[in-house]
Amino acid sequence: MTTVSAIIPTYNYARFLRDAIDSVLAQTFPVLEVIVVDDGSTDDTRQVLEAYGDRIRVIHQENAGVAAARMTGVSAARGEYLAFLDSDDIWLPQKLEKQIARFEQDPALGLVHCGAEMFDNSSGGTLSIDLNGMEGWVARELLLLDRGIVGGGSALMVPKRVAEEVGGFDSRLSPSEDWDFSYRVATRYRVAFVPEVLIRYRLHGGGGHLNIPRMEKGMMLALEKAFANDDPAIQSMRRITYGRIHRTLSACYFERRDLREFMRHMLASLRYDPRNAAYFAAYPLRLVRRTLRAGD
Repeated sequence: MTTVSAIIPTYNYARFLRDAIDSVLAQTFPVLEVIVVDDGSTDDTRQVLEAYGDRIRVIHQENAGVAAARMTGVSAARGEYLAFLDSDDIWLPQKLEKQIARFEQDPALGLVHCGAEMFDNSSGGTLSIDLNGMEGWVARELLLLDRGIVGGGSALMVPKRVAEEVGGFDSRLSPSEDWDFSYRVATRYRVAFVPEVLIRYRLHGGGGHLNIPRMEKGMMLALEKAFANDDPAIQSMRRITYGRIHRTLSACYFERRDLREFMRHMLASLRYDPRNAAYFAAYPLRLVRRTLRAGD
C-alpha cells in the first residue's frame, strides 16, 4: 500500500498550527504519519501539540529554520512519499488523494504540485487563485523564472528517495529553499501538476516572503548554485535570468517605496538584459497611478 508522511515544520505559529494539523488529519487519503517538527518555538506550540496525543509525531529541536526543520522530518519519515505543509497553511481534503493518483499513473515522476488559493488571514477572503502550474521537464522554465512551482513548499509531494537523492532543502537559502529544491528535482525528473485548488496559502504579517532583503539573499544564493553548472545550455540563460530576478526585486522595492534599492536593481536588470527597458519605461505611469490612489 502507498504510504505518505506529512511533514509540518513550525516556529511560533501556535495560532495557526491547529488548522494545519486538522487539515492533514481530514485528508481523504489517510497519511501514515503526521510529523510536526517544532523548530524551537517559544509560544504555546508545545501545548497545542500535546492536545493531539498519539495522532501525531512531534520532534522538538533548537531553532534552525524551516529548511532544517523539514530535513529533520525527512530523516524521521517512514512513508514512501513526503508531503510538506507550512504550519500557517491549510490543505483541502483531497490534496493527497489527487497527488498520489498522479504518481500512481506515472511512478517515474519526481514531484507533483497543485493549485493554490491565497487568502487574507484577517478576513478569510480569497486574494488570488493560481492554477497556472507547469508539467513535464520544467527545469529550463524554472531557471528562467518564467513560472514557479505553484503553492511553494505546502504544495510539494515527492518520493522520499527523490528528496534524499537531490540532497533535500538547503538551510542557507530561506525563503528560497523551495525554489532551489524544486529546481534540483526538475533537473532529474519530470514534474506533474493537479490543476485544482488543493491548498490555502495564508497571507499574514509574519510571512518570510515579506522580508525582501532576506528573499534577495536567498534567491541570489540559489541562482549562484544553479549557475555553478558549466553546461553551455544553462550558461546561455544566465543574463536573462539575472535580468529577471533584478527586475522582480526592483518591483518589490518599488512597492515598499525604497527608491534607492529600486534604482539599484533596475540598473542591474538593464545591465544583464537591456530588453527590460520597456518594462521600466512604464514605471512613471505606475507612479502616477499610485499617487492618484493615495489621494482617493
